[in-house]
Amino acid sequence: MSDTSSLDALIQALRRLPGVGVKSAQRMAFHLLQHDRGGAQQLSQALERACAQVRHCERCHTFTEGQVCDTCLDPERDATRLCVVETPADQSAMERTAAFKGLYFVLMGRLSPLDGVGPRDIGVRELLERATDGVVQEVILATSFTAEGEATAHAVAEALKRRGIHVTRLARGVPVGSELEYVDLGTIAHALADRR
Repeated sequence: MSDTSSLDALIQALRRLPGVGVKSAQRMAFHLLQHDRGGAQQLSQALERACAQVRHCERCHTFTEGQVCDTCLDPERDATRLCVVETPADQSAMERTAAFKGLYFVLMGRLSPLDGVGPRDIGVRELLERATDGVVQEVILATSFTAEGEATAHAVAEALKRRGIHVTRLARGVPVGSELEYVDLGTIAHALADRR
């Protein structure tokens, strides 16, 4: 056993983060241990506390410390509109726009048959139960515009339509402030097809 097994374990743990390779994990570990032991302790305690206290909201599946999140409990939200997103980060991005005042459902992933991720793995059953509660009138699909996101949106839309739920999808188009000559052809084609 190496005399740096704790260091190796820290580096391997940091590598679990998305986009962090061996070199980045080493830099983080060395920095924390050499220059910021207090920060390392704070990070350790925050992770331990979050793992112990954060759970999924019973209504929308986002992260919360209570049984139901603050968004779902907000009486000012429009309960007739339900926005479906892939992750809590996507929900946060939607909230930062301040343009959507309805409720959310967080799938906690997207369909990816090549990775073995199917409808049961991302909470489609729970979404169908939530969307057919008699209150929801429109489900807005806000999944990513990747192959997996599109497949997820299609599968969810078909399941909801079979249950008589009105389904819409986020529009695709040219980003605000961009010059047309620099926008990829697929985006221009979709913007033209989805014009209003």
